[in-house]
Amino acid sequence: MPEEEKEKEFKYIVRMKNTDLDGSKPVTYALRDIKGVGIRVAEMVMNSTEIDPNEKIGKLEDETIDEIREAVDNFSEDAPSWAVNRQRDPVTGEDNHVIKNELDTVFREDINRMQKISSYKGIRHERGQKVRGQRTKSNGRTGMELGVEKKLARAQAESE
Repeated sequence: MPEEEKEKEFKYIVRMKNTDLDGSKPVTYALRDIKGVGIRVAEMVMNSTEIDPNEKIGKLEDETIDEIREAVDNFSEDAPSWAVNRQRDPVTGEDNHVIKNELDTVFREDINRMQKISSYKGIRHERGQKVRGQRTKSNGRTGMELGVEKKLARAQAESE
């Protein structure tokens, strides 16, 4: 009977930061499903809470899950500046760690800011071109560019 009670206590889905986490995964790997939390952040959160990182997240008690939830929420306060994903925020000037829906919003705001000041990256974003220095002559072709086969077909159609 005790084994059946343990199976009933097992949570197959754990809800955290508007994300469903797989209860059969170890805690560090389950936390990686939250957007903005990678393996390094998950390990730092686990070190701050002193919970066994290899324990399945579905086996943990509700109090322990709440403790992990608070550690993820307060990560930017406890973490060193090199570990956060938003260093020297242009608006506030502080180091922050942005998670989930805020990450998408901040990303869009950054692109809009670059476009407004007409920086090189902003102009490339507006035109839909590669932004980070990738080659564009032969790779990443989209839109109006014509390939060799299309040019040959067009030349044959015009000659007829």
